[in-house]
Amino acid sequence: MFSLRGLASLASYRASSLASPFIIFTALAFSAVSHAEEKADWAFAKNVHIGEERVLDAVVEAVNQATISAQTSGRVVKLNADVDDAVKQGDILVEFRNKDQMASYKVAKAAFDEAESEFKRIEDIYSKKLVAKTALDRASASYKSAKARLEQANEALENTIVRAPYSGIVVKRHIEIGELAKPGQALMTGLSLETLRANVDLPQDLVKVVREQKKATAILKDGNRLAVTKITVSPYADSKNHTFQMRAELPKGDYGIYPGMFIKVAIVHSTKQSLLVPAKAVAMRSEVSAVYVKDKENKLSFRQVRVGAYIPASDSYEILAGLERNEKVMLDPVASAAKLKLQE
Repeated sequence: MFSLRGLASLASYRASSLASPFIIFTALAFSAVSHAEEKADWAFAKNVHIGEERVLDAVVEAVNQATISAQTSGRVVKLNADVDDAVKQGDILVEFRNKDQMASYKVAKAAFDEAESEFKRIEDIYSKKLVAKTALDRASASYKSAKARLEQANEALENTIVRAPYSGIVVKRHIEIGELAKPGQALMTGLSLETLRANVDLPQDLVKVVREQKKATAILKDGNRLAVTKITVSPYADSKNHTFQMRAELPKGDYGIYPGMFIKVAIVHSTKQSLLVPAKAVAMRSEVSAVYVKDKENKLSFRQVRVGAYIPASDSYEILAGLERNEKVMLDPVASAAKLKLQE
């Protein structure tokens, strides 16, 4: 009879199926049972065409890595991040002494305010036809010149603060507090966590399939699956291991993975027809797997089956033996065990 121990065994089986480095399967055309086909507490065993996968090891790496350089000369007065620190886009990383730049900005701002005020005064007088057009043109030119100088001074002031261009991790620092930086001098090197990809050594027999289908699925350590957004395959094989380098870009998001980590990448290389039943219908205890079957007379029977792969896409199991297509299986083994006892 089904027990809580069976539930623990079922959970263990699912976890081992997802973590297996060998061939597993995923549904291409779902599924064992659709919601429309579910009838109360039972479901049909269904033949479904599923894809056969090859699961490969992959290493996560960052798509974007950049070195930030100084845009102005100045002495470093503050470092707000160091190696291995995680930063967000727009965070201040380095601050320079800005006394000279601030003074230039204030002078430019004062000149701009004066030029703007004069331009508005001349513009008002010109609208009343009390001044010549040349006077307005001179005021306009002075105003535009002052505005350009203010923008230039503001940019110089902004360059004394260096911000993170994207969210990521600082991997190298090239400068110290108190050091005098020059324009173009490297300050910090970082890599982005916003866009990651999986680097895979692709066997020769899968190259044609991947290039044609352009599809793959990343499998994380917790069993979650991510559809790869873009695939790039090297045009030539490595001369030592005779594999092709494949880069599989992952969707943007926080999945708890970082550059250098190992994950799995699954590639569908063929299809086959399999008999599937909902995972919750399968009762497992020790080495025995079984389902409760309802016949045409609505009588229950406890039938041992041979279970194949767990299909995470449809939360179902492949049945290799012991069950036929369109047979009715009960979705609640615990309740079915009690009903079978009463039936006897």
